[in-house]
Parts: sequence; C-alpha cells; structure tokens
Amino acid sequence: MFQMNKRPFVIGVAGGSGSGKTFFLKCFLNHFKPEEVCLVSQDDYYFRVGHTMTAEENKLYNFDLPSTIDIDLFIHDIKKLIDGETIYHKEYTFNNNNTEPRLLQIKPAQIIMVEGLFILHFKEIANLLDLKIFIDTEEEIALQRRLKRDLLERGYPEQDVLYKWHNHVVPAYKDFLLPYKDECDIIITNNSHVAEDIIEVTKQISKKLKETALKA
Repeated sequence: MFQMNKRPFVIGVAGGSGSGKTFFLKCFLNHFKPEEVCLVSQDDYYFRVGHTMTAEENKLYNFDLPSTIDIDLFIHDIKKLIDGETIYHKEYTFNNNNTEPRLLQIKPAQIIMVEGLFILHFKEIANLLDLKIFIDTEEEIALQRRLKRDLLERGYPEQDVLYKWHNHVVPAYKDFLLPYKDECDIIITNNSHVAEDIIEVTKQISKKLKETALKA
C-alpha cells in the first residue's frame, strides 16, 4: 500500500463525446510528474459484451447508458486508489476483437483524475470528487470530432456513427450529463481547434493545484 500524508485530491472531468476530454487530460497530465497524478477512465469499465455481437447488433446496442458500466467495480477501484492501493484492470478495446486488452496498472497518487460521461450521474462517484470540471462543446463540433475518431481509429462505418450519434449519444448527453453542468466548479468551453487554448487552460489549473493539492 502506498502511504500518503493526506487524502488524495480527486478531480472529476466530464464531457460529452467529442468534447475533447482526451486531449484536455493529455495536456493536463503533461504538467505533472507521473507519481503526482493518476487517471482512471470510465471507458475501461464497460461490461464486455462487444466481442459477442454481430456488426448489426453492435450498431443497435446502446453503449451510452449508465447500465453499460460496471459501476460497482468502477467505484471499488476509485476507492482503492484513494486508500493508497494500486489497481489492476483490463482496458476496453472498442470494436477490435482481435486485440488482446492490456492489463492496466494504475498506481495511487496525491491527485486522482476520474473521467467519463456518467461520473456526475453516479452519485457515489460524484460525492468523492473534490473538483468537478465540465468540458463543454457545441454539438456540431463534437459530432465532427466523433466522426473523425470513430471512422479512423475504431473503424466504424459513417452510417453507424451517425445512427449512434442521433439515437444514443445526444439523448444520453442530455439525460445523464447536461443536468449536472451547473454543479461543476469549472466549465471549459472547447470549441476551438487551436491546441494552445486548452494547453493554457490546463496550465492555469495545474499551477493552482500544485500550490494546494500537492503542497505538503
């Protein structure tokens, strides 16, 4: 078990699909040493059902519902990190059944980042967060980012991406994330395609955290 002088500072980062959470987190983590901050992602806690589906079943299956997440394991692992314990968990591989999932080792740190679509909806997780960050993006911009990711990185047909967007993604965002926007401590508008804009925001937030959460 990792011994810490005080309870870790837990940050929740929420945003809809295509909001730019991944880039925000990458920039944020670059401001810290690996031992200062760790990241646990909701995406790795999907129930593993995709490998049993046909292409048509995968298209119709709604991954954008809280019920698709193994919430008990997700909460269990977050609490273990808070208690100073290392967690081990297999990553979730989207639409890539031929890839052997990596075994992720996440070591505890003084700052714990928790990210995902439903982290504010899951009250037990929301209550663990010391700082809530909401990444806000215009719908059309988010859709273009989603198309780029799913077509190039995950190999989904464009028709399937658009079907999921209109029938799954947008309704889930409005039902399970948007209602919590005003509860967040920091709301970041990310409509820009200029990387320096997000880099500067993460620089400001990380500077303040180093003066508070990491201060002995």
